[in-house]
Amino acid sequence: MKKTIYTLLLCTSLIFSCVENTNNSSIATEHEKTPERILFIVSNAHFYGDSDRNTSNHFSEIVHAYDVFENAGYDIDFVSPEGGAIPIGYINTSDSIQKRYIYNNDFMDDLESTQKPNVIKAIDYKAVYYGGGGAAMFGVADNKAIQDIAMQIYENQGGIVSSICHGTAGIVNLQFKDGSYLVAGKKVNGFPDAFENMEADYYKTFPFSIQQKIIERGGDFQFSSEGWDDFMITDGRLITGQDPSAAASVAKKVVETLEQL
Repeated sequence: MKKTIYTLLLCTSLIFSCVENTNNSSIATEHEKTPERILFIVSNAHFYGDSDRNTSNHFSEIVHAYDVFENAGYDIDFVSPEGGAIPIGYINTSDSIQKRYIYNNDFMDDLESTQKPNVIKAIDYKAVYYGGGGAAMFGVADNKAIQDIAMQIYENQGGIVSSICHGTAGIVNLQFKDGSYLVAGKKVNGFPDAFENMEADYYKTFPFSIQQKIIERGGDFQFSSEGWDDFMITDGRLITGQDPSAAASVAKKVVETLEQL
């Protein structure tokens, strides 16, 4: 009889132990869950083409989107064609968000140590975000490794491609495996010709017009003639904004769309 009771107690103890271990394992998995990631694509260009005129990545377009993604619980990495430090400009420290990030050492360290495309694993990311600024016109659109990363995320993994302002230059050459362009048949936005000074020296260094290249690739380029009015367009998993005023809205739409996928 005592042996039977001992056996029952032992079995009960083992059952509770298994349940406890299972629950603990569940809790551990919950706590150890890796945050989902967004990849920011930026440029190393310090000059407009071969000129000696300085250019940079648009700080506001980076930080206003970054802030939205971070607050939504996403981790963010930066990639540039060459890796390493990138030039930043268009900084306005009277903007509280810009001021907060310009003095954030960890964030600024990330901009000084962007990753090279060859170390990026596309499978780790849910979306890409192409930042703008004059620098975005150089070195990004024709970088095959970055193209491959963006299209693996979009085509293979059902992720999102997003861009802001001159960052839309980075998506004009993106192609599906069948050779068709990502923008073909889609509504697309970016910095329009209407707001470019085509007679200016800076513009003459541009390799192409964003608006005309999108149209040439079969895209339906749409824009706000008012400008700086938070204009953006969503066409499925392609999300594009016109100028710095739309950076946060593009990021919010990316988050909203990811939640629906």
